[in-house]
Amino acid sequence: VQLQASGGGLVQPGGSLTLSCAASRSISSFNMLTWYRQAPGKQRELVACITTGGSTNYADSVKGRFTISSDNANNQVYLQMIRLRPEDTAVYYCNAISTKELQTYWGQGTVVTVSS
Repeated sequence: VQLQASGGGLVQPGGSLTLSCAASRSISSFNMLTWYRQAPGKQRELVACITTGGSTNYADSVKGRFTISSDNANNQVYLQMIRLRPEDTAVYYCNAISTKELQTYWGQGTVVTVSS
């Protein structure tokens, strides 16, 4: 299984970006899809996740600003980010969990830099 994250870039504070994660197979085969991020010198942290049933959860730091969604037809997961802050600067990774396979899959990461 391959997960290809894209959409990162340089954006000014207060700006917006939408990240995409394309899976090499049907995303409905996964139990949960998650976006993580890792800022320089910090541990990787969960940003947002979505289950196959559509339930979502967010880190407190991004609630109200980030939205995770999935597109089963195109096997993609999105992270819409608005009102970005410098502290959102990080490498963002997508992750997929299959409890049936007892497997966790990671994408390669996409860099988001929030700076003026």
